[in-house]
Formats: sequence, structure tokens, C-alpha cells
Amino acid sequence: MSPPLVPSLDDDLHFVLCDFGKNGHAFVEMDPAHADRNTIIRNLIAGEYERPLSVVAFNLAEGWACDVSQSVAKAIVKANASLTAGTREFVENACRRTSSHKMTAQDRS
Repeated sequence: MSPPLVPSLDDDLHFVLCDFGKNGHAFVEMDPAHADRNTIIRNLIAGEYERPLSVVAFNLAEGWACDVSQSVAKAIVKANASLTAGTREFVENACRRTSSHKMTAQDRS
């Protein structure tokens, strides 16, 4: 039996915020079935995002969202791969940031 195409509501989903120059910032459209942490890391290493700014993870079932850029950047550094200029800049910026903060639905009210 093959896995479902859409992740369940209790899966952590990851999305990349990119800088599109004059068009502004936006989250890159992503198939939820491929929005897991490891896929995002592989895509960043492969240079799939020209100017990534941050990576945000959320889990609808658990009611949280957080900036995981620093954790993702550390995983990219650990991979010791050759990086595109955009990914290298993302890693440098993310490593300078302070620790991540989970924002729950209660924090937002």
C-alpha cells in the first residue's frame, strides 16, 4: 500500500520564505506531501530557492508554528556540501539569529 499523498494534520510542515526582489517576499508554493524538514534541507542544498530568507515549521494538530531557520542552517552546514550564493547567505544569516520560538494559538490571542 502506498503512503497518502497529503500528510495528516499531525505532521510537521515546513515552508521557505524567499525574497523575490521587486515582487517582495513570499512563501514558496510547496506540495504538503513534500514539505518535510529533510526535503527542505535537500532543496536548499540543491539551490532550489534563489534567495531563501527563513524556514517556518508548523503543526496544525499540535497548534504551533516556529522559525526553524537556525536548525535547518545547522543541518546544511553539517552536510558539508557546496552551496549556491543564496543558500550560503541564508545559512550565514540564520546562524547569527537567536534561538527559535514556538508560537502557539494561545500566544497569538
